[in-house]
Amino acid sequence: MATVLICRRFPRLSRVTAFSTTVKCKAESGSSKSKQEKEENPETANTGTESAATIQLLNPLDYRVLYNPSAYAKSRAASQQHAARSSGQALGETFTSPGTAQVQHTFSTASSQALPPLRNALPKPKSKLLLQQTILAQLSAAQTKEEAENEKTETHDSKEDPRMFQKGRPEYRSLSYDKFEPIETLPLEEGDSILHSVAMCKGSQSPGTITDYFRKLSRLPVEQHATLVSEPRFNTLCCCAVNSIKLFSTSDLIDILKACVRLVFPPTHPLLNACENEFCRRVWDMNLDQLLLVADCWRCLERSVPSYLSILFSYANMHWKGLALPQFVQLVYIIGEGRRSPADLTQKVESMILKYLDSFTLEEVGAICLGLFKSLSGISDHVMRKIADRVSLQMEDMSTYALVNVLKMLRYTRMDHLPLLKGLGKVIPARIPTINIQGIMHITLTCSSLHYFDKGIMAAVAMSLPSKVTYCRSKDAAKFLWSFGCLDYEPPNEEEFYSSLIEQMHRKLHEFGRFPEHLLTGLLGLAFVKRFPEELIDYALRDEFVQKTRGSKYELKKDLFTLSKSVEIECPSYQGSRLPPHLYQEITEMVLNFAEQEIYVRPEIVEAASLLESMLGGPKYVKNHMILPHTRSSDLEVHLGMDGHPIPFNLKDPIADKKLKDIGVSLTDDLMTQLIKGRSYSQSPVEVENEARTPGQAGGKEARTPHAGDRAALSGGALIAGARLQVEPKSGRCLEAPSSLALDRQPRGVKLAIQVSNRNHYCYCSKRLLGLHCLKRRQLQQLGYVVVELPFWEWFPLLKRTRLEKLSYLHYKVFDPALLSR
Repeated sequence: MATVLICRRFPRLSRVTAFSTTVKCKAESGSSKSKQEKEENPETANTGTESAATIQLLNPLDYRVLYNPSAYAKSRAASQQHAARSSGQALGETFTSPGTAQVQHTFSTASSQALPPLRNALPKPKSKLLLQQTILAQLSAAQTKEEAENEKTETHDSKEDPRMFQKGRPEYRSLSYDKFEPIETLPLEEGDSILHSVAMCKGSQSPGTITDYFRKLSRLPVEQHATLVSEPRFNTLCCCAVNSIKLFSTSDLIDILKACVRLVFPPTHPLLNACENEFCRRVWDMNLDQLLLVADCWRCLERSVPSYLSILFSYANMHWKGLALPQFVQLVYIIGEGRRSPADLTQKVESMILKYLDSFTLEEVGAICLGLFKSLSGISDHVMRKIADRVSLQMEDMSTYALVNVLKMLRYTRMDHLPLLKGLGKVIPARIPTINIQGIMHITLTCSSLHYFDKGIMAAVAMSLPSKVTYCRSKDAAKFLWSFGCLDYEPPNEEEFYSSLIEQMHRKLHEFGRFPEHLLTGLLGLAFVKRFPEELIDYALRDEFVQKTRGSKYELKKDLFTLSKSVEIECPSYQGSRLPPHLYQEITEMVLNFAEQEIYVRPEIVEAASLLESMLGGPKYVKNHMILPHTRSSDLEVHLGMDGHPIPFNLKDPIADKKLKDIGVSLTDDLMTQLIKGRSYSQSPVEVENEARTPGQAGGKEARTPHAGDRAALSGGALIAGARLQVEPKSGRCLEAPSSLALDRQPRGVKLAIQVSNRNHYCYCSKRLLGLHCLKRRQLQQLGYVVVELPFWEWFPLLKRTRLEKLSYLHYKVFDPALLSR
């Protein structure tokens, strides 16, 4: 193994505040380290000067290992790891070995350090022989380290781990293929004798003899299988089987297919083509056990057989009432592996789940959830809640793999099952170090998708991730960044955590051409927590990459818009690529059209806008719009002078304002009762969180018609109970601010961005703001706005109260003396 010197450019990372980069490299040889410090001027961060380090890797870069990342349980024993590697070629992804040099990035606000070339840190050998001895010693140490690390390598068999449920009942033996079933090995001499007979007979063997030959040859030692499949005499045997395909009994044909599985036939082998056609012809003459076993063999062979599965599902649909529990679970597993959901089976699947739910093993529950998730099968909230109820009671006894499968389905159905989520916080943190990287990703993504923040889970993930980051696919790295950014959580090891993931994004840059959505997902997650890696952003905003996003199955224009505008506001020194103006205009129009139909017309927003107009003196004092369209939520903009008087500014588009007022339905008592279920605004945020819903229609007559007497109604004496500000009588056009504001007269004023929030802006059952809305408020403040919130736990209950109470509340919010002091 040769010593390779590699010069690597570490990415620049812009932050809102000044920052610097620290690179730490640990050589496995235990050699001495040296550091070189250099102060970095944030003002010149974009001039093209970059930190560089030369790293001596003891393993060459082209050293690769096979890795199957789809399972989440503990690594198997060493013998099973070997088997997983041997089968991984057709299934897994190939990952570059992390080698024996560990590279970490740490970002701080104090200093910047660059690591000198590692060779400078090594003692100088006195001779060529000594140099060779030094290298050999390093390689020996590296190999020892690698052997030790192999015991902890995330090596899993993606064919077998999803099938663990089949170990729980003996009935599955007749429904599925078990490659671990012990068989007597055939001596090589006997195998050669069989092949000799095939060559001599030249196709004259009977179907029974052909079947017997396949059974015996599949028992040859595993290391002989690849040679056998390419052996000309064995190909002659396969041709004989194809020619006699219609003459085999069904059981003999199944035995031949099982032999093909054991010998690891390539999915496109001509014999498999003939077998598939024959099984499709025989479906209606076979029993369900045989049909499921054949489907399982196709799965083991990694062969797509849509025609066979379609007939199988039709058969199952006709014999549904006769399905036993193992047959049902195996069928759902096959549905998932086939990645298609038979529409006519959906209701029947739900009824069977409810029928057998208490009888399923926990592994079977996980298998059913995985099958539904992979096939994108819809499932009712009622059935999903029943599954979650069952799991939440026995979570400690459930394997991590099965539990993660349940979480996938929980995420897919958007089910906020609090007992299960709370149980997750008790069970998962201790398991994180033993879970495969994709399992950790799905756990983290479930939390962020359901807006559920559990500090214990997130901290455990963050501490475990840097040492496993090289196993992350581009998708995994992006989802981790998104999840932490979405929940606005920066862990205790945030610099190590983020720098390791950003480095992995650089390593996986070649994958983003095929999956552009992953790059944007990761960059937005970073933007939520004020991190802007300039090189990745420059790549994402180039014309070539923007063109690639058009070919994605996802709509990525809004994500590009959010990223580009965020960089424009928060990174004024950024000199990289930007979106072209015409694309800005196109996306802005798209976002604003959506807002006019779906956001501006929400009752809680229309009501607040209407009452503010009445209180302040008319439409010219309030503007209901998106100050920052790239944040995809609306604001009620109000301007105040430093003397406390509202300033008219919305003078350009009275027609649009009138149009907004004419949209909607009446805010009747029934509607408001449905909205907040009759709770008073003294409820706790958690109670309102669980009961309030975000309406999607506009307010009605009361919201549309400003009352001229509203200001006068607030002018006499103390306000009603619940109001926290007393307003003195005041004559004039507009309701005046408290006198304390009027005393501080300065030539400039203040712009208010009033946020009418809803529960989807916050983490579940908490007041923790989500990352996108943190980003929005941060950028509004950066642009000179003072953010004023009407939180849903206060404003939603008030919608059912009297007009005077609502006006009092808004008056307190708008004329808060603390606002102008900012």
